[in-house]
Amino acid sequence: MKFFALNLLLSACVLAVGCQPAKKPRPKKTPRAAHKHGDGHHVHDYEEQGDEEKGHGVGPHDGTIADWGGGKFHVEFTVDHDQQQATVFVLGSDEKTPASIDAESIELSISDPAMQVTLDASPQEGDPEGKASRFIGKHEKLGVVQEYAGTMSGVVEGTPYSGDFAEVAHDEHAH
Repeated sequence: MKFFALNLLLSACVLAVGCQPAKKPRPKKTPRAAHKHGDGHHVHDYEEQGDEEKGHGVGPHDGTIADWGGGKFHVEFTVDHDQQQATVFVLGSDEKTPASIDAESIELSISDPAMQVTLDASPQEGDPEGKASRFIGKHEKLGVVQEYAGTMSGVVEGTPYSGDFAEVAHDEHAH
């Protein structure tokens, strides 16, 4: 009888306390910044994704910025729907200055419509020989006028980097 009473008391304590579910971290809110695509026909807001994001604004090329390596580099996604072309700019920690890297290409992965695009190095004026701060690639699905979300990834001096981004429709110009 004592054993039964002890088990009953222990069970009541466990039920009273219970297992508390782990609290999920609240998602960080990031500001949105207006942007005109290269074709100038519509305007989007951009919202950056990722744990390292600290509220990036519009990039120097009017694109959306993602973080690479906790702020060591940043990458800026732009799209020209008419040309069916994406351009990604590699920027320094200040999110403004071009950062030339020794990669021949970087990868762009878009979730909807699903596509993988290899962006080839396209050096800008001022990039040292054998390095580039701009990468360009074409895909027919980039001609679709919509907001894109995905990942930009590449390797810099043997270290892989990856950054997520998402375009967010501006209220008056949702697609």
